[in-house]
Amino acid sequence: MTGGFRWHPKARLFDALGRQIGPLPDGASVAEDTAQGLAQALGMPAFRLGATDDPAPVPTDVPVFETLTSGSTARPRRILRTQASWTASFAVNARFGIGPDARIAVLGRLVQSLALYGAVEGLHLGAEVRILDALRPDRQRKALSTQGISHLYATPAQLRLLAEGQGACPDLQVILVGGSKLDPALQALVQALAPNAVIREFYGAAEASFITLADDDTPDGSVGRAYPGVEIAVDAGEIWVKSPYLFIGYAGDPGSARWRDGWLSVGEMGRLQDGFLYLHGRAGRMVTVADQNVFPEEIEALLQALPGIRRAAVLPVADPKRGQVLVALVQGDPDQGTQIMARLRAELGPLKAPKALIWQEVWPTLPSGKTDLRALRAGLIWPV
Repeated sequence: MTGGFRWHPKARLFDALGRQIGPLPDGASVAEDTAQGLAQALGMPAFRLGATDDPAPVPTDVPVFETLTSGSTARPRRILRTQASWTASFAVNARFGIGPDARIAVLGRLVQSLALYGAVEGLHLGAEVRILDALRPDRQRKALSTQGISHLYATPAQLRLLAEGQGACPDLQVILVGGSKLDPALQALVQALAPNAVIREFYGAAEASFITLADDDTPDGSVGRAYPGVEIAVDAGEIWVKSPYLFIGYAGDPGSARWRDGWLSVGEMGRLQDGFLYLHGRAGRMVTVADQNVFPEEIEALLQALPGIRRAAVLPVADPKRGQVLVALVQGDPDQGTQIMARLRAELGPLKAPKALIWQEVWPTLPSGKTDLRALRAGLIWPV
């Protein structure tokens, strides 16, 4: 299958219970998002993991597959892409040591693109792959430590849960982080978890795959330089990309990505400076407060870097004077609320600073590990 995924002769696949699963002869174009489902689907000319009532992917003249957007602000969308759009980056990532001597783990469900990417890349390049999504974070951490995992694909949200446990993972050599940027406090926790690991953060999207990659030279606040093979342009603050890794289109309901002369935008706003990309936030989440444009993601990043905050989400609420203002839903130590609010007002000013901290005992997350903003908004009571 030219340009398609392959099962490398040296690759091995294990589920969360440690059971080895070989290639399954009875392939399925739609399979469960499990290790067994992956073993059924890998090698098919068209497939999707995650059995739903949606139509099965239709084979084309080149191998294709479907995955999902994260769905943090809207219902997840099905993404159709060629298998070659991922194999093109496998050769780039092989420089991280991904191959027959590597042991790779993914923490999320395979229905989401980051976990699926890590698993398929490992099998394609001949690595041992462990699917750990069925385990609690403390058991995932134990598995990483006892099974000699050398490479890990994870989101910051997954790493935050992983880092709260006990015991180091000295065999980890490379941690590939996608989904959002690590704040300094979380990065220190991850480095303590894996003292011998190199942490490599990348910025991307389900529709675009890799866009940038950060390294030791990346300035604070930046998501790095363009990933090999990627061109980046910023027009009126909107980020556009061109690369061999882009998707074909949405396989169902339309999403927010837009095409223009071969360039793709997923609605992210930011700036390029000295070759490094800096993100402001999604255009769809931008809020106007007293005639000022505010990106909640920038405030969330500030919050998550403060002592006493484990998780944070910033949402707009109606206000009779200003039209709308911001509130911060947070999880952590409420005793530090006064200091946190003072820091926010000092750094952001009275208009952009959230009007209140609303402490949450339960934090809803998506299969991708990201915060479920829709669930938070549905449970928001304002004024408190």
